[in-house]
Amino acid sequence: METEKLSGESIALLKQLIQIPSLSGKEEGVAQLIRDFLSDKGISFETRLNNTWCRNRFWDERKPVLLLNSHIDTVKPVDGWTYDPFAATEEEGKIIGLGSNDAGAPLVSLLALFRFFYGKPGLPYNLIFSATAEEESSGPNGMALLVNELGRIDFALVGEPTQMNLAVAEKGLVVLDCLAKGKAGHAARNEGINSIYIALDDIRILRDYRFDKVSDLLGEVKMTVTQIEAGFQHNVIPDTCRFVVDVRTNERYSNEEIVPIVRGLIQSEVHARSLRLNSSGIRTDHPFVRKAVEKGIPCYGSPTLSDQSLMPFPSVKIGPGDSARSHTANEYIYPDEIRNGIKIYIDLLADLVL
Repeated sequence: METEKLSGESIALLKQLIQIPSLSGKEEGVAQLIRDFLSDKGISFETRLNNTWCRNRFWDERKPVLLLNSHIDTVKPVDGWTYDPFAATEEEGKIIGLGSNDAGAPLVSLLALFRFFYGKPGLPYNLIFSATAEEESSGPNGMALLVNELGRIDFALVGEPTQMNLAVAEKGLVVLDCLAKGKAGHAARNEGINSIYIALDDIRILRDYRFDKVSDLLGEVKMTVTQIEAGFQHNVIPDTCRFVVDVRTNERYSNEEIVPIVRGLIQSEVHARSLRLNSSGIRTDHPFVRKAVEKGIPCYGSPTLSDQSLMPFPSVKIGPGDSARSHTANEYIYPDEIRNGIKIYIDLLADLVL
């Protein structure tokens, strides 16, 4: 199939996707749109909740399996939109709309890639395309669910906006709920132990702490206090203060290692919400990475999280768009980014031997 036709159909599909609200966990409408599109193209598919996946026509169990994955959900529109987030407005050469960049453009481009190779006999690998839910919320009903449904995967290409640069490593995430305990008292009297002051001392320690192990690709572990809550009345010394710490891990620490380190630094109690969103990386001599380097594609370590964190197999992240536009007002994509992305994807998979 000609790439120009694929590009045109992909851009048209993206506009339709934008016009259907698909907040994380509420993706039924866009899931159905993807399924209708596949049906119209004569491609059979499987489903589980709001996840959809399909396999290339000439499947051969003896060959390695390459997964093409991107997500169909979005975050809520932030304040500051001056366009309708769900209108797919075209202006100044842009397509403006929620999810246009993250990850609508990578999603439709990967689907075009899958369609390009779908009916070709003699591929040196099998292909699975998956459009998954709940990526933005790291929920249990997206890739976390699907990873056990797909069978053996040897390598995954994850579609996220990277300007078609290749993310060969990605930071992980640990969210820590911390509790500082004091003693209640009257604010007018010299009594009680102020939990806010305990929390402030702990927060100062966390702000200034530097983890020893630094990654060549991902840099330092980044620890940021993002929420704090205490007190219920102006004249009562609060006996508890809660705060949340966002920890972005590099590949030199497992998430399990991070929690006891933080516990040893501060007085507050520390509880991890989850340890499953680990940092990921791929060896630099992997065939796909080697081919990308030969094509002059820059490689880098990504500070942002994706479904890679849930994949127990080698993966990379690459797609049209720019991560700096993600989760911002008036999010947009240029149609030429999609056209170029499809061409680069096809070039990278052509004659690839895993």
